[in-house]
Amino acid sequence: MGPHNTQSLSAKGVSMTKLTLGSYPHLLGFEQLERLLERTAKSGNDGYPPFNIEQTSDGSYRITLAVAGFREQDLSITVEDRQLVIRGRQKDDSADRIFLHRGIAARQFQRSFVLADGVEVGEAIMENGLLHVDLTLMRPETVVQTIQIKKG
Repeated sequence: MGPHNTQSLSAKGVSMTKLTLGSYPHLLGFEQLERLLERTAKSGNDGYPPFNIEQTSDGSYRITLAVAGFREQDLSITVEDRQLVIRGRQKDDSADRIFLHRGIAARQFQRSFVLADGVEVGEAIMENGLLHVDLTLMRPETVVQTIQIKKG
């Protein structure tokens, strides 16, 4: 590698510091407001469980979490301070069992997704080990208010 290659690598490093929404899939509904990246998703357990976020129509999204081994009663979904919080807690019944090999541990998780104003959480569906949570971006009606100017 010559000095030219080193410079191009450092230039790439500098350009990579620009934050874009593509790097933060947890921010739903902020497409035009990249300055609101102050709040990011809080996730634990090193990216567990894996998830997808897909746009299902012009104003709706679906978050899908791979939650194999969890039952509906092991999961909770709440909205707290404009964050969608999905928690999972499995009951560990390993005390009565003898494992010759244990590669599947009972675990717990918490995933949080920051919601923009106007993003409403719809229904949650569990199927084939996947938890789907539907979101809708409610576009507010434009309100025009005229302010009267008075003489001082």
